[in-house]
Amino acid sequence: MMVAAVTALDCNGRTLTLGRTAVMGILNVTPDSFSDGGFFLSREQAVAHALKLAEEGADIIDVGGESTRPGAQAVSVQEELDRVIPVIEAIAKAVSIPISIDTSKPEVMRAAIHAGAGLINDVRALRETDALQTAAALQVPVCLMHMLGEPRSMQVNPVYTEVVSEVRNFLIGRIEACAAAGIPRERIVIDPGFGFGKTVEHNLALLRHLQELRGLGAALLAGLSRKSMIGALLHLPVDQRTSASVALALIAVQNGARIIRAHDVRATCDAVRMWEAVYPQQGNMT
Repeated sequence: MMVAAVTALDCNGRTLTLGRTAVMGILNVTPDSFSDGGFFLSREQAVAHALKLAEEGADIIDVGGESTRPGAQAVSVQEELDRVIPVIEAIAKAVSIPISIDTSKPEVMRAAIHAGAGLINDVRALRETDALQTAAALQVPVCLMHMLGEPRSMQVNPVYTEVVSEVRNFLIGRIEACAAAGIPRERIVIDPGFGFGKTVEHNLALLRHLQELRGLGAALLAGLSRKSMIGALLHLPVDQRTSASVALALIAVQNGARIIRAHDVRATCDAVRMWEAVYPQQGNMT
C-alpha cells in the first residue's frame, strides 16, 4: 500500500521543508573521513565551514564525529562527544537551519539534541543497544540507513540475492521497529546506504530502482557525494568527483529522493534547483 510521505520535519524547533528537494551539507569533524578528514577539526574551522554551507544553500547541516569509511577505526563515546558537542553548540548559535547528528551512540544522540541538533542520522538504523528507545524519547526525526555488516569490514565481498528488495525489506523492518518504539512514520527518513556494504553494481541497481522505496511513507535520502563508486567507474581521485556527484544527485532526485547529502553544496543546489525549474510538478512531489 502506498503511504504519502511527509512534507516537513520538525527538527527540534527548526523546520526542514521537503516540499522541494532539501540539500544536507556534510560537516565531518574527524581526522579520517574519506573525503574531508582533518579539514575541520577545530571549532573555529567547523563553524566557518557550517556558515559556508548555509550560505551556499544547505537546508540542514550534518555533523559527524566518527568516520564510517571502510577500515576506519572506532572512537569512544567520550571522544565523539568531545568532537561534536562544542561544534553543534556553536553552529546552533551561528545558523538558523536545522542541524543533524551523524551517530549511532545513544549518549551522543542525547547530548547532541540537548546542544541544538534536531535530527538523528544513524548509519546503523537505531540497532545499537538503547538507540531506538533513546531516539523515541528525544522526539526528533531519525534517518534510518541500510548497511550490510560493519563499517570496518562492510566492503569485504558484500553479497545479496536481490539488493533492491533486500534493502527495501530491511527498511520496512526498521520503520516497523520504530513504530513499535513510539517513533511515528512522519518523523522517519530512510537511506538505502549507497557504498555501505555494496559493490558498484549494487549501488547502480539501487539508484536505478530508487522509486521502489518511495512508497514506504518516509522521506528518502540519498548520499552519493564523492563516493568510491565514482572513483571505480571514472578513475577520479576524491577531490575531482564534484561533477559526477552532482550527476548522481540529479538521478536520485529524478527517482524520488527528497534529501541529498552532499559535500559540494553550491553545485548540488544549483543543479537541483534547475531540475526543479524544468520539472516543477515532479520537484514538488513527495
